[in-house]
Amino acid sequence: MSESKVEAFLSPQEEQEVVTAILKAEKNTSGEIRVHIEPSTPLDPYERAQEVFYTLKMENTKDANGVLLYIAVQDRTFVIYGDKGINEVVSDTFWNDTKEVIQDHFKKGQFKQGIVEGILKAGEELKAHFPYKSNDTNELSNEVSKG
Repeated sequence: MSESKVEAFLSPQEEQEVVTAILKAEKNTSGEIRVHIEPSTPLDPYERAQEVFYTLKMENTKDANGVLLYIAVQDRTFVIYGDKGINEVVSDTFWNDTKEVIQDHFKKGQFKQGIVEGILKAGEELKAHFPYKSNDTNELSNEVSKG
């Protein structure tokens, strides 16, 4: 039940809409957002998200401001994992507020919309703390990664 379940989670067009949302969210911030989708994990989802974060080398941003949205499709779980630079500045409610936005859409089966809304919400928060600077470069790929 591997790739097909992951591939069915988002159509190619929906996946492109997710990438577009990442580009839009990152346009006004030096923060970096990635989405990783895989069938399931034997690990605790938070631990797996942390592992994927480092596998994707997301800790290599100069301001430690990467955000990973990790989704285990069959497990019906997701984790929003932020680097230490973000966790030092965002409000205590930020991650839960973002999680609720995503969860509300997921409960309705609106997976693409949940991901897009979560990305845009994270982008707004990143913009407030890590505004775009003229010398910013896109430090991480915007493509959806799959495991």
